[in-house]
Amino acid sequence: MTITGTESVEPVLRGLEDGRPAVRLRAAMAAGTAPDPRFVGPLVERCAVEPEFHVRDTLTWALTRHPVVRTLPAVLGELSSERAQARSQALHTLSKIGDPRAWPAITGALLDDPDDEVARTAWRAATVLVPEGGRRALAETLAGQFGRGGPQTQRSLSRALVALGGAAGPALDTASQSPVARVRTHALATQRLLRDPDAGFESAVEEAKRVVALGGTASEGA
Repeated sequence: MTITGTESVEPVLRGLEDGRPAVRLRAAMAAGTAPDPRFVGPLVERCAVEPEFHVRDTLTWALTRHPVVRTLPAVLGELSSERAQARSQALHTLSKIGDPRAWPAITGALLDDPDDEVARTAWRAATVLVPEGGRRALAETLAGQFGRGGPQTQRSLSRALVALGGAAGPALDTASQSPVARVRTHALATQRLLRDPDAGFESAVEEAKRVVALGGTASEGA
């Protein structure tokens, strides 16, 4: 599907609503290949309901191909949606757009969203958008999520904190002394990953569990 003029806008818009994933994918590709301001709203709306991962990713790519002055307000508006997928995909899109003006919209409520997927995406977006002077405060906020969820959620949080580099150090030090074993284990595993980003998350967690079980410190378990 290609766009040759105004007459081709409608087929793309219809394609975004088609019941076949392959057609929706082609429509999203077409919208990104030949950006048109009339695509922005429908692309954002489709992000909120699209069930296929590859199509959603292409929708986000298409939005990044449009002028930020048009996409940013539309995407930001989705952050207050009652639909979790709308919030999550909007956060993902903001991380891809990378415009620092979106940073104030990454609120504590999003970082602590009750939906794990939304929270995970908010953590990733925050590490991309946070200004240099806000990295330590962000690390302290993220550290409040230690011990949350299952392995996938915990891995995402650790990766976000590792992405903050040295700014995360003080927050990790504090959390690693937590009396809550689950929190302490997660913090110690993240400290290990910060020291050695190539270490696997699972092995870092197992090492941290041993340290906690023995009542030791991170250095004793290294």
